[in-house]
Amino acid sequence: MTSQNQQLFDESQKVIPGGVNSPVRAFRSVGGTPLFFQRGQGAYVWDADGKRYTDYVGSWGPMIVGHCHPEVVKAVQDAAAQGLGFGAPTAAELEMAKLLCKLLPSLEMVRLVSSGTEATMTAIRLARGFTGRSRIIKFEGCYHGHSDGLLVKAGSGALTFGQPSSSGVPAEIAALTTVLDYNDVAGLEKAFAEMGKEIAAVIVEPVAGNMNLITPKPEFLNALRSLCTKHGAVLILDEVMTGFRVSLQGAQGYYGIKPDLVTLGKVMGGGLPAAAFGGRRDIMQCLAPLGAVYQAGTLSGNPVAVAAGMATLKLIQAKGFYENLSKLAKQLTEGLSASARQHGVLFCAQSIGGMFGVYFSKALPTSYAEVMSCDKEAFNRFFHAMLEAGVYLAPSAFEAGFVSAAHTEADIAATIAAADKIFKTWK
Repeated sequence: MTSQNQQLFDESQKVIPGGVNSPVRAFRSVGGTPLFFQRGQGAYVWDADGKRYTDYVGSWGPMIVGHCHPEVVKAVQDAAAQGLGFGAPTAAELEMAKLLCKLLPSLEMVRLVSSGTEATMTAIRLARGFTGRSRIIKFEGCYHGHSDGLLVKAGSGALTFGQPSSSGVPAEIAALTTVLDYNDVAGLEKAFAEMGKEIAAVIVEPVAGNMNLITPKPEFLNALRSLCTKHGAVLILDEVMTGFRVSLQGAQGYYGIKPDLVTLGKVMGGGLPAAAFGGRRDIMQCLAPLGAVYQAGTLSGNPVAVAAGMATLKLIQAKGFYENLSKLAKQLTEGLSASARQHGVLFCAQSIGGMFGVYFSKALPTSYAEVMSCDKEAFNRFFHAMLEAGVYLAPSAFEAGFVSAAHTEADIAATIAAADKIFKTWK
């Protein structure tokens, strides 16, 4: 009998490119048929066949308080009852903006948008408008959305022009992006020495979560801040993933680094499409209608999305919230690592806040090249075995995982036990 997941996927491929509305959902990296989910509750999701999974994807990060938290659901219902959207200002938008500025001290002004891609795309445009420069620097393996100038990979040398990583991106646009190695201070210093007067901005995930989980070296973050200050470039921290995930003040608070601009998303929308960018007042005042840098969005500050976000941001301010979240994530990674060691499996893991990474390698990777050297086939095998055991991990060896406040110590223990059974038979 064909599963409902397979039937839905077969039908979807007839009307949706690849059968999915975002590429990683297609399971191309791990193989097999993607799951079509029907519902979620707390730490669990149920697929079209009715099978329950312990969820460590959490809609790729937003579900920090778990699926269908009653306070978030009620906030959405109450907002929807008043209207689904107005395309005009609401008091709720102001409330959200004030709260974001309160929680993240680097934000002096903020603008709400609808997606992380929109936030990063506009932050780049704003930095260029503010500085009058064109070149930007990004880092190999960091993902900042699918706008043209950010879908760029490294050239053949550290300082060569970037090359498009997607068809449809003009080489002329990619050439304005220099791609460096994450955590490479020497490469960053060389880039500024050779092109400092051209650089409008450096954009970086302060904790990389799109090449699995890679934490920054302290000297790397310090170099980013000092070099941008010295050369008049705008430092953009892409906290779409880490914002309110790593800590209540994001990665910037966790590591004590003050950016010029910040991009936010995921958690701040509580599961609905909401994002933001903000930072220094003098830069933000370059935006229309005050300045010459144009940005607009019909659904920006959508009242239902703002309601979900505000309810979520209220919940994560509870005393001990992040201590508990970090404890659960650490228990998961330490338990998985201990099991792998016991059975002689080449494996390691780490966590920060509510994010975690698992790697089939001898040591924790610190760069894109080191992540790429991990055993991808071993991960794929592990992924499918865990899926069979009712544990839903990200369907790619190059994505971070997420723990929510709805997970319990019993959930973590059951997940470790499932992995232990797999590692025990590992050949």
